Amino acid sequence: MTRCSPASAPDNLRRWWADAVGYQVYLRSFADSDNDGVGDLGGVIAKLDYLARLGVDFVWITPFYPTPGHDWGYDVADYCDVDPLFGDLATLDRLVAAAHDRDIRIVTDLVPNHTSSDHRWFQAALGNSGAAERERYRDYYIWRDPAPGGGPPNNWVGYFGGPAWTLDPDSGQYYLHLFLPSQPDLNWRNPAVAAEWDDILRFWLDRGVDGFRVDVAGGLVKDEHLRSNPQLQAIPPGASRWEQWDCFEHLYDVFQPESQDVFRRWRTICDRYGAFLHGETYHLDPRGMDDLLPPDGMHGGYWFAPMHIEWEPAAIRTTLRAPTGDLAERLLWAMSSHDMPRAPTRFALRSDAGSDQPAAPDGWGAARTLAFNVLAAFLPGTFVLYQGEELGLIDGEVAVADKLDPVGPDSDVGAGRDGCRTPMPWGDGPHNGFSDTEPWLRSAQRPYVHTAAAQDGAARSWLEAYRDLLAAQRDARHDLETAGATVTWTDGGEGPVISYRRGRLVVAANVGDTASEVPLGDGATLLFDSAIACRHPSAAPSDASAQHAPGGVDLLPPASAAVWRI
Repeated sequence: MTRCSPASAPDNLRRWWADAVGYQVYLRSFADSDNDGVGDLGGVIAKLDYLARLGVDFVWITPFYPTPGHDWGYDVADYCDVDPLFGDLATLDRLVAAAHDRDIRIVTDLVPNHTSSDHRWFQAALGNSGAAERERYRDYYIWRDPAPGGGPPNNWVGYFGGPAWTLDPDSGQYYLHLFLPSQPDLNWRNPAVAAEWDDILRFWLDRGVDGFRVDVAGGLVKDEHLRSNPQLQAIPPGASRWEQWDCFEHLYDVFQPESQDVFRRWRTICDRYGAFLHGETYHLDPRGMDDLLPPDGMHGGYWFAPMHIEWEPAAIRTTLRAPTGDLAERLLWAMSSHDMPRAPTRFALRSDAGSDQPAAPDGWGAARTLAFNVLAAFLPGTFVLYQGEELGLIDGEVAVADKLDPVGPDSDVGAGRDGCRTPMPWGDGPHNGFSDTEPWLRSAQRPYVHTAAAQDGAARSWLEAYRDLLAAQRDARHDLETAGATVTWTDGGEGPVISYRRGRLVVAANVGDTASEVPLGDGATLLFDSAIACRHPSAAPSDASAQHAPGGVDLLPPASAAVWRI
């Protein structure tokens, strides 16, 4: 892959992410190269051939910066270095070069809403570096006096629960943190903060990274007057973090329009490098996504609605069809992430995932996830897999005593995010080949059949099915490019079959409970069929959809999807 200097980035690289396939690496849990129990950059280098064979175009890597680890890397103490736990700058450079040799781009995670409380800026703001440094850095963060009657300056709550303000006893002022108290929010109304971040972006772009995923992209700028949010109801005793958050109408703490000024500024920088700027745009309403993704802002943003739906035709249809027009081209489609339960866990049948039993690791949940991913992979935008999704993995089992996530009560593993963050199962032996040492996050051993080694080359394994899917998507890119963003939905808006046309491609999924027919007409060529590609759990013959009924009709088993060229 040819690297481009800022002045020479050609136009044809500026939108390389259109119809591309990404892969999220949760670094701590992906691959451990030095056997200290923690995944690292060297581990990613060692698995690049695996990722190349899978067929991904870029890899998004979660934070590798120096960190005290209170939020597992999303509390950054230095934005222009690598934590020794993960390697060093030289390792990062080797990773970028090795990935480019395989035509894989590297996207890094930016955390601009907040720093770690260990960051030198915040330590200086506290006065720990002298009066002059305190004067310089105090306004890098958001400080306010107590309310007239005492207590926090307003009623904002943190995304992880509890008040969004912590008192600094030495100054008598509160500082703002939308997440943990050890993650103080930056003051993006201070031009000096924006200037610092210009330099941070250029630092990594000059090292060859190909883009950024912006954490908490909707939260950077806060209301100028820090007004209290309207409270919809009293916070009930014992409320979860989600319930606490939903007790308020979030008019002033997030989604302020001035954040777009930051992204326009960054867009100018990234465009000069042909770099992909996209964000964690956590909004479940397409109208809100329109506000977060104006045409001159970030190139794209994650559409989180697919991570919040049940396996039900109306919900799936609405989630897929709601984003329309130019917005669809700016979406990143993902079913799972390091913050949400894995899709095969969420989509498992009740009999597979009852209150007392874990989801079946090789059943309906994985088949439904693959079927949904077939629909998403050919829509306008960018398709992203979360590590292990290609293995059909459900959430890992973490004992209460081993819970590490600061989110939720210590006694409730399900309230946190540990289940979706357990180590990647690479092969046989202790810890599923992730490390020779006890991993940083302890979890139950997965059966060998669920590992990458067991599925590699195994007929109709989940891994081989996803390789086939991504190969079909890559082979169809000329059709996708020719069709542009135009999608014609052909399912009539109801029923168990969801289908659309994009140019010469027809994509259909059966989200019902029984086999359903898909009318195609004569001359359709099958490109991919999930029921054939994987070990489908349907009671119907697994190759049913390979049978053409009279009149150019294909039969899809439940929880399956297929793609044809006509």
